[in-house]
Amino acid sequence: MHFEHTEEERLLRDAIADFVDSEIVPNAAHWEEEEAFPWDTWKQLADMGLCGVSLPAEYGGGGGGKTMLCIATEEISRGSAGLGVAYLVSCGVAMDGICTYGSEQQKHEYVPRCASGEVAFFALTEPGGGSDVAPIQLRYNRTDDGFILNGTKTFISNGAESSFGVVFATTDPSLGSEGISGFVVEKSAPGLSVGKKEKKTGQHCSSTTELVFEDCRIPANSMIGEEGEGLRIALAAIDKSRVSVAAQALGIARAAQDEAVRYAKEREAFGKHLGQHQAIQWMLADSATEIEVARLLSCRAAWLIDDGDHAIKESAMAKLYASEAAHRICHRAVQIFGGYGYTRDTPVERFSRDQRVTEIYEGTSEMQRWAIARQVLGVK
Repeated sequence: MHFEHTEEERLLRDAIADFVDSEIVPNAAHWEEEEAFPWDTWKQLADMGLCGVSLPAEYGGGGGGKTMLCIATEEISRGSAGLGVAYLVSCGVAMDGICTYGSEQQKHEYVPRCASGEVAFFALTEPGGGSDVAPIQLRYNRTDDGFILNGTKTFISNGAESSFGVVFATTDPSLGSEGISGFVVEKSAPGLSVGKKEKKTGQHCSSTTELVFEDCRIPANSMIGEEGEGLRIALAAIDKSRVSVAAQALGIARAAQDEAVRYAKEREAFGKHLGQHQAIQWMLADSATEIEVARLLSCRAAWLIDDGDHAIKESAMAKLYASEAAHRICHRAVQIFGGYGYTRDTPVERFSRDQRVTEIYEGTSEMQRWAIARQVLGVK
């Protein structure tokens, strides 16, 4: 039994950590204030091979799988959670359906485009949906030369920055899950536009928008997999993606803990450093322990996925624990900073805002408990 990364994985983590410290950490607060996507930094990530590091090697990716994706997501999110979510969506959940169920033509086209730095989206959620994704209303109709899409998707990460993505639509809502199919869609497709941009609590440098389809025409080779397989494709991608959200939460938690430790060593109260007070020591000890537990859960889930296991339970456990642990760790960090922790002059305020949504997207904590319980009980 081994608990260490391979030499290749360690080298990757070290290289990303150095890049994050020099290029992301000093700029993250500015990106958040300006609500500006850091295109220059994204291009650097692509040039380093990180946008394709997890994608299949036979189609132009690095072949590193979920383990490499999680290593990169954790480190990037330690610097900027907004950049981290853009990364895990574009290079993770948006590409999983294409890489697993897509045609050879789709894989040969879109894997290199993602690896080269084009941004992708994953469009499943609708205004009337959320945790229950099956009642899709966005309609598709066949034409002589392809399909026409009509409807709206909401809460779409990378909605503004992306050049292509995966969309799920139904031929008839009354058919339920059997009517849903998946499509890869160019943002430049006629009839597709970006709608409302959400004003979020955190992660401001990454856009979250509506996508509006009005007689949007896409070619016949756009469908992913077989007709009627859309919901299965979407849920399989989400099941795998949960571990990358765990990695994002872990990165945010590490950043909060690092700041709390630094401040505890520097700040004095009642005649000694904060870190010499037992109350502060116990807070830091609890956070350090939770970070290690979250890392072990995340690493195991990623390893299982790369080994061919669906890892539904393990990925849900990793996402549930890491996101809620990050909540507690960010809370403690703000408490340690006291009044300063409630101001935007300190990064822990930003970390606490960025963290909150990790308990919501890719399935709320309640949905993770539901998924875990079904696996434990053997419910299909």
